[in-house]
Amino acid sequence: MPSSHNEPPDTLDVPLEIDPGDWQARQIYFLMTGMVIPRPIGWISTISADGINNLAPHSYFNAVAHDPPHVMFSSSGIKDTLRNIKAVPEFVVNIVTLDLVERMNFTSTDFPETEDEFSWAGLTPTPSRCVRPLRVGVAKSHLECRCSNIVQAGNGHIVIGEVVHIHVEPSVWKDGRIDPALLNPVCRLAGSGYAQLGTIFDIPRPAWRDVQHTTALEGMPGRKA
Repeated sequence: MPSSHNEPPDTLDVPLEIDPGDWQARQIYFLMTGMVIPRPIGWISTISADGINNLAPHSYFNAVAHDPPHVMFSSSGIKDTLRNIKAVPEFVVNIVTLDLVERMNFTSTDFPETEDEFSWAGLTPTPSRCVRPLRVGVAKSHLECRCSNIVQAGNGHIVIGEVVHIHVEPSVWKDGRIDPALLNPVCRLAGSGYAQLGTIFDIPRPAWRDVQHTTALEGMPGRKA
C-alpha cells in the first residue's frame, strides 16, 4: 500500500501513513523521537581499558526488571560508551536533574575518545562502591551496573546491565521513596527539546475483583453505575 507522504510535510491535511523504508533514516529518527516522548535520560559513565573516564547522555534508556534490577540503554552506532563497556563491562547511570541539564548536554559533544568529559564539564567524579566507572558527584541518584548482555537491533546496540548498587541523596527522599517533584528529573524530547515533569497525578490501578461484575463503562474510574 503506498505511503501517504514521500517525505515529512510541513502540515498534515490527512493522517500520516508510511512505511519506515519510504523515508530517510534521519527523517525516521526525528519522527520516532518526536513520538516516543518524554524519555528519561541515562547519563552513562564508563571507563576505557586505558583508564580514561567517559560520560555521555543516552535517551534510549529505561528500567527493564526489578528482581534482580536491570536497566537498558541503546547506543545508536558504536560510540565511546559502547567501546568502553565491551572492554570494561561496567557502567553507572547518573540520573539527570534540572540543575545539571546544561552540563549533561555539554557532555554530548563529540569529544575524542582520549578526552575526559568529567573534566570538560567541570564535574567532580566520585568513586563508585561496586564498579570501576566513576559517578557524577553532584547527581542525586546513581545506578551502578554490570553489563549482562549487548543486543544489536538495527543500528542500535542495546546494553542491558544488572544493577549492583543504588545511591540516593536524602534531599529527594520522602515518605519511604523517591519523590519525583524533589528529584526534578529532565525529560528528553526531539531535536534540542527537553522538558520537566509538569503536573503529577495519581490514578489507582483497577483490580479484577472490583470490576468483574460491572460493564466496561461502569468499571471506568469516575463512572457511576
